[in-house]
Amino acid sequence: MRKEAPFFLLLVGLICSFSACTSGISTDYKRQLETVLNQSSRADSLRLLLHKTPHDEQEAMAYLIVWMPQGDRDTMNLDLLKENVAYACRVRSEFSWTKALPDSIFLNEVLPYAVVDETRDSWRQDFYNRFAPRVAKCADIRAAIDTINRIIPEVVGVEYNTLREKTNQSPAESIRQGMASCTGLSILLVDAFRSVGIPARFAGTAAWHDNRGNHSWTEVWINGAWFSTEYYQPPALDKAWFMADAGKSVSGDHTHGIYAVSFRPAGDWFPMAWNENARSIHGIDVSQRYRDIYSESIQTLTKQGTHTNVTFMMFRDKRHNSNSGDRVEANVDVFCNGVQVGGGRTAGPLQDMNDALSFLLEKGHTYTFAYENSRGEKTTVEVLVGNDPVTVKGYMQ
Repeated sequence: MRKEAPFFLLLVGLICSFSACTSGISTDYKRQLETVLNQSSRADSLRLLLHKTPHDEQEAMAYLIVWMPQGDRDTMNLDLLKENVAYACRVRSEFSWTKALPDSIFLNEVLPYAVVDETRDSWRQDFYNRFAPRVAKCADIRAAIDTINRIIPEVVGVEYNTLREKTNQSPAESIRQGMASCTGLSILLVDAFRSVGIPARFAGTAAWHDNRGNHSWTEVWINGAWFSTEYYQPPALDKAWFMADAGKSVSGDHTHGIYAVSFRPAGDWFPMAWNENARSIHGIDVSQRYRDIYSESIQTLTKQGTHTNVTFMMFRDKRHNSNSGDRVEANVDVFCNGVQVGGGRTAGPLQDMNDALSFLLEKGHTYTFAYENSRGEKTTVEVLVGNDPVTVKGYMQ
């Protein structure tokens, strides 16, 4: 018995020490921590990390450890985790909009070290140094969002290009190449927002309603509500070119619905088009919000009388341009003054002639309809839209 006493006292001392050195963590989280730590292959290292974490950062560190994927918990660089927590807490003390956030929003939408399943980069300090000075004089969160939207391509030096190495690029991977597709650009934008304490999350669809492809973008949280934006997007929230497509999304459908990412479990999973079998990223079905936004915008624009319907139909060639059997399915993008304002897929030969790709476009502007012809060449058709509805024809040959 005497030989066992020192060991017993040491064990009690360690337990008491953990409790005393993690007094910044709520009792509920301590219970959850013990559960996940007991399942981790490096529980001792994580406990030591919590011991060394400053008192006012412990709750944030505990949140990440509790909800992070098991793979990250067992393998992620702990210095990266420490840096992430330190800078996230730093911006909460610096920026008025971050100070005003509910704890639940700060922890889940500002604090996370990753967006989806990208490589875990040490981006937080770098992005803070790049963006914090640029928003330091912003009066509110909306001004800070507008600033980040406007400057991010210049600050990180990354442009849209599908020749990038992979879809789900981390910030470092995109910056090294100077290019990324919509997924990589959305990751960059989410991280840029988070680096200055703006709540942001990744959103997207695995496929549009007409199956012409997937798309990813970013959502930001302002005073209790989420709004959409994206890389290159001017400071006009919920006004992106894809809103008409988003308005046709299907709730509850992981292929044609719209989902937003959540760091902690949310009762559903996020469908990643680049990793179709994965169920590891938590998701929230937000399809109905986009359907409601689009429906309301159509009603408003119709009442205002400022827009008119423009129908685009694709045919084989100029000699075959009147019958349903002459029509060809093709992806079409619409631009005005170099900015994309819409897109869609034309109806094919087996669809009803009344089933056609249409857009509600503002009157008095010239629009460019862009597509690839049968030879793979980029082809454009320019049309000045007046007061009356118009039908535009494109030809594959």
